[in-house]
Amino acid sequence: MDLAELEHHARSLRDSTTARIPGLLQTREYALEISRQAVTELAPPDIEHRLSFRVKRQAILFREDEPTPYEAIIHEALRMKVGGSAIARQQLRHLLDMSDRGHITLRAITFDVGAYPGSGQSIHYAHGPVPGLDSVCLDQAHGLAFLDAEAELRRYRTLFDRIEAVALGPEQTRDLIHTVMRDL
Repeated sequence: MDLAELEHHARSLRDSTTARIPGLLQTREYALEISRQAVTELAPPDIEHRLSFRVKRQAILFREDEPTPYEAIIHEALRMKVGGSAIARQQLRHLLDMSDRGHITLRAITFDVGAYPGSGQSIHYAHGPVPGLDSVCLDQAHGLAFLDAEAELRRYRTLFDRIEAVALGPEQTRDLIHTVMRDL
């Protein structure tokens, strides 16, 4: 609920992920497969609850009056066939559709980059209604960790800038996604 509250009130959001698509851009089928692979095995009602919650969180990207500006940096590991080729292809099509929306910027980091700042961790940065309410959410095996101290926020803003410096632009990212789809 803390994450949903942050996202709901954010002026804008930034994500950087390595081995999976950010939750706000996941299709239901992709999210189901990710939930099935959770650290602890989840009962079917718990999985359904997570999926329902994820879909409700995504509503911020579809608001008619002011959808939340969103930037996601994904890794070329999007080549992983999460749930098999059909689900992976559907997920990639969804990424392309979402990247057509004017308030969503999708960028990718290719395998050619090698190690880069922030690689190996998922970072979710919520720009609050005022700068003092910014927060970083780190997705870890034991759960979510929230950071809001100014020194931590400054480090993560700098980290995002460094990640962006090695990422493809939005059009190059779309080209990469089309290539991955053809390869599936």
